[in-house]
Amino acid sequence: MEGGLTPLTEEEEQRMRAVLFSELGNKIADRGWARFPAYTPEERRRLIDVAHRLSTYWGQRVFVEAVDQCAMRLYLHGHGAPSAEPLPPHA
Repeated sequence: MEGGLTPLTEEEEQRMRAVLFSELGNKIADRGWARFPAYTPEERRRLIDVAHRLSTYWGQRVFVEAVDQCAMRLYLHGHGAPSAEPLPPHA
């Protein structure tokens, strides 16, 4: 890739998704939502996959939305109105 990031190996990708599953899952379980940086389409796809895995694991849907061009928000039902709930920086 010219000037871009080197793609992760399959093993690295699995480890990254496992870490996100654990860390974001803990944040969502604690407060109902989590925000995470996502600068590339691959990072966004990874977070969407993590949300789907958490939904399956918990038996309830974890929603995903783009906060802006640089971040995604994963949340449980009832925690998805960002206009009513301002996001702190680097949440």
